[in-house]
Amino acid sequence: MDAAKEALLERFRSYLETAGPDSAAGEPTGPDLFSLLAELAALKNEVKLESRQVKNALEQFRELFDGLREANQHLSAELTRRHQEARGIAWSAERDILLELIELRDRLHDGRGQAAGYRPGWLARLGGAADFVSGMTQGMDMNLRRLDETLERREVRAMEVVGRPFDPRTMRAIEVSRDPTIETGRVIAELRTGYLRGETLLRLADVIVNKREDQPL
Repeated sequence: MDAAKEALLERFRSYLETAGPDSAAGEPTGPDLFSLLAELAALKNEVKLESRQVKNALEQFRELFDGLREANQHLSAELTRRHQEARGIAWSAERDILLELIELRDRLHDGRGQAAGYRPGWLARLGGAADFVSGMTQGMDMNLRRLDETLERREVRAMEVVGRPFDPRTMRAIEVSRDPTIETGRVIAELRTGYLRGETLLRLADVIVNKREDQPL
């Protein structure tokens, strides 16, 4: 707009400088003042119209950009929700598998303990029962080590609860002891091992908690 005005003013100055007394007698060499002012007025109207169109276009672009930004925010929120949902489903499936592995470990551990404590009679020893039980115990030990390695790779670890204060968030009191020499609320034995995966609880520990007669649990 400023350039157009400058061009018209320059043309007007040139007209005034070149116009003289003799120019009126001959053919006109440029536009007269009225035509020049008319052109200037038309140019101003055209510039106003174009400015209005540019303003309208900018407003439309702004609305479009706002709509795109809002749509992008909704899409980002939806993707985050879907990602969290997928992680929750994956964790639920993994948790079920880990709990099955832990239950399998419990059975192997109990079976190994029974096999290790087995004492065959003389007749069973003659039949080779001792060697059979010994070999079965070694096989159970090997399977237990493999299970422990598998759980360790997945950051699953057993909780240490014996001798610690009872925590209802990670423990479940199955029995109560009445030892007056041990403070109330202290875990004195573990009936079933509890497990964590990282800092997330997988399984509660079943424990025996002490309670003095004169103190509430």
